[in-house]
Amino acid sequence: MLKIAGTAAGAAAVTAAVPAPGASAAGTAFAHPGLLHTRADLDRMAAKVKAGAAPYTAGFARLTANRHAQSTWTARPAATVYRGSGTPENYSVLYNDVHAAYQNALRWHVSGDTAHADTAVAVLNAWSATLTKLDGTADRFLAAGLYGYQFANAAELVRDREGFELARFQKMMRSVFLPVSSDFLTRHNGAYVSNYWTNWDLAAMACVLAVGILCDDRTAVDQAVSYFGHGDGMGSVRNAIPVVHPDGLAEWAEAGRDQGHALLGVGLMGTVCEMAWNQGIDLYGYDDSRFLKGAEYVAKWSMGGSVPYTALTRRKGAPGVWSGSETTDRAAAVDPAMTRPIWAMIANHYTRRRGLDAPYVTRIAARTAPEGGGGDYGPNSGGYDQLGFGTLTFTRDRASVAEATASPTPASGSGTGGGTGAGAAAGSSAPSSTAAPQGGRGRDLANTGSSDVAAWTTAAGVTAVAGGLLLLRRRGRSGGESS
Repeated sequence: MLKIAGTAAGAAAVTAAVPAPGASAAGTAFAHPGLLHTRADLDRMAAKVKAGAAPYTAGFARLTANRHAQSTWTARPAATVYRGSGTPENYSVLYNDVHAAYQNALRWHVSGDTAHADTAVAVLNAWSATLTKLDGTADRFLAAGLYGYQFANAAELVRDREGFELARFQKMMRSVFLPVSSDFLTRHNGAYVSNYWTNWDLAAMACVLAVGILCDDRTAVDQAVSYFGHGDGMGSVRNAIPVVHPDGLAEWAEAGRDQGHALLGVGLMGTVCEMAWNQGIDLYGYDDSRFLKGAEYVAKWSMGGSVPYTALTRRKGAPGVWSGSETTDRAAAVDPAMTRPIWAMIANHYTRRRGLDAPYVTRIAARTAPEGGGGDYGPNSGGYDQLGFGTLTFTRDRASVAEATASPTPASGSGTGGGTGAGAAAGSSAPSSTAAPQGGRGRDLANTGSSDVAAWTTAAGVTAVAGGLLLLRRRGRSGGESS
């Protein structure tokens, strides 16, 4: 029986492209654009679409057909965004606007139509002039993580566009999103570190990393990179992927929970790896490409293949509030039709950039192409957890042997601060946090997800802790909600 108690014993330093600089310093330059898409990526997309090349044209057609990608989109910013049942939830307004900003910015880069750039800028400026707080139950940590990394990616695409209030947007990201996600990685809402499933940590890591790069904040980047390699929670790579089997597949811990959340976690870990790669940090290759082995496992299982699973017991609750445990002893049932737009990014990195075999990931990526984005996978929050459009954005030609064996380097820009390692990150302090600790409030302790119905449908038994009690709920859903 494998017990996850918040350790990542034996985790080595995260591979870095260049030696880590000295003490962490906010203001160190990073490569821009340098989150999910570099300048080379954007130029490639535009050139391929202009040439009518497949599968780029199919991917671009999915983008242009999405209602969020229209230049007529109008933002609806709010001063406070709430997420969590029992609160005046309005977070759907935020994630719809985030995806509209991203999709319009991406469409501008591919088509050259400045009306889409103007729309993206208008949406981002409206929110940075208005938003001051994220609130709600423990789900506010999910809101900060998911929409934080997405917001940062949208802004990175227009950071040099005339009229974009970059400094004001960076201030919002550092005061509203970053403290919440950084605090979660540090204190986990006052709960036992294993109380929250893998995707909670990964969402927070994605936000901290993305905001760090957007704002040239090395301290934040170091925190995310360090946590990936040896964080205490279930989202660090050896806790998320605890067992490597003799056949080369590595089980995804959350596969014992349900398919939807396992897919979410794989997508988020891929997002973290891709953003780090574009700054010269190889998390994809960490621990003998452990993420590839985990992604292969989830891909095979999601397509209906048989996979082994080692029983996992995790402690739940919080010290002095409530304590219990939960054991998962087999991989959950799957619906082979369930999908998220996550596979093109992973398949293209390992097979095209690195020239490695990834048969299950390659096959599931082909099945789900061309990938759409937010708004194409149902109306509720689970359909907006990934930015998507990977067929357009991540399809690439196979690298030469020399390129495939080279270390990653910052893709563009004048910054030389792209590379960092866990050695530096481990000694850095987390960004100062203004987030109020919530661990003492039993009602808020371990709320494991919002109450909306997810975009995909599958019948699954879900266990959740709410108000300090273990509730068994039978819900018809695909696991698409974030929790």
